[in-house]
Parts: sequence; C-alpha cells; structure tokens
Amino acid sequence: MTFSLVARDGERFGIAASSSSPAVVARVAHLRPGIGAAASQNVTDPRLGTKLLDRLAEHGDAAKALSEVAGAAENIAYRQLTVLGRTGPGFAYTGENTLGTHATATADGAVAAGNMLSGEHIPEVMLDAFSSATGELEQRLVAALKAAVAAGGEEGPVHSAGLIVVADVDWRVTDLRVDWDDDPIDRLAEVLDVWLPQRDDYVRRGLNPAEAPSYGVPGDL
Repeated sequence: MTFSLVARDGERFGIAASSSSPAVVARVAHLRPGIGAAASQNVTDPRLGTKLLDRLAEHGDAAKALSEVAGAAENIAYRQLTVLGRTGPGFAYTGENTLGTHATATADGAVAAGNMLSGEHIPEVMLDAFSSATGELEQRLVAALKAAVAAGGEEGPVHSAGLIVVADVDWRVTDLRVDWDDDPIDRLAEVLDVWLPQRDDYVRRGLNPAEAPSYGVPGDL
C-alpha cells in the first residue's frame, strides 16, 4: 500500500512516499540530521524506523543497521524496511508476508521500495526519475513520485503523499504532507512550489531571527 524513495544529496537526506492509505508519511518516514534516513512500511511498525536510525547513529553502517533491526524485530515477516547512511548505497529488507506485488531497488545514495504495486518495475522507475531530475532534493523526490504513478504506481489509486528533508540543523527543513486527496502527488507538488522559495529563510529565522527576512505578520512562523 506504499511506495517510497529515500535519498541523500550531500549533507541532506530526504524521503518521499505515497499510499492508498491516509497520512502515509506520518507513519513511514524517519530521518535524523547528520545520521541518515529510513522508511518502515507495509503493515507499518514505526518503531523500526527509529531503531534503524539508532543503530546507524551508533556505528554508521547502513547494511549492519538493517541486519541488526531485521534480525531482532518481532513480526519482521510483515515489514518492508529501507535505510540510507552518510555514504554508500541504500539497503532494503522485504519480509515474506509483504502485501501484493512488491520490490526494492538500490543505488549509491538512494533506495526505493514498494508493496501492492502495479508491477515490480516501480522502484527502479523511481530511482531513474530521481537521478535524471534536476533542482533541489525536494523537487527530485517529487519527480520520482510522479514517475512512479505514471508508470502504474500502486494497484489502486493513491490518496496521500508526503515529503521530508533534513539538512544541517536539528529540525526538518522541509516537512510537507497531503494526507487525503484524490490527487495527492500533484497537490504535494503545488505545496512545494509555495514552500521552497521560503525554506532557507525559515532556517535563518530559526538560527538568527534579527537578520532573517519576515513573511506575513510580525511573529509569524
């Protein structure tokens, strides 16, 4: 019921995901500045994403983190996990009870996965679209979601989509969600068009409000 892409761009980590279920990113996406990113999906156990990042913070080895978490978790046969660290490729695990047609694909700096897909090609389509897209990390992640839907996406229509990016500050520099809509990925792209020109200014306001530009009324976010 979910397809996702976890990707790295320099010091930035991002996750984009879409699903037929509501509020997909609230459950599947896990990121930690300076450490990495992970997705926990398919009959989702959000605790596993946190555990992946804890292991990654401990030793920095994404493959080892995945092996440790998958080897110790209860009900792991129902889970699909991905993880990406500061260097190297992403890694993926798919349990034997994962729903429907499922697949994963990995590359240097990225990993894609999905379940209840229209076909096993969808994760590779996402990686190809991400690698060929231009612009900011957020824009490239949304391009991957759009390509997945154009290639068939899930077995049925998607209803939620989201996008999260962390960088060199201790909060999410981008955190955008469309939790229920008939066309969530296009709505997400529209929100991103509004957000992206202001993203760095909001970081500056957090770090040094006296020197940062202001939007809206005084005291606004």
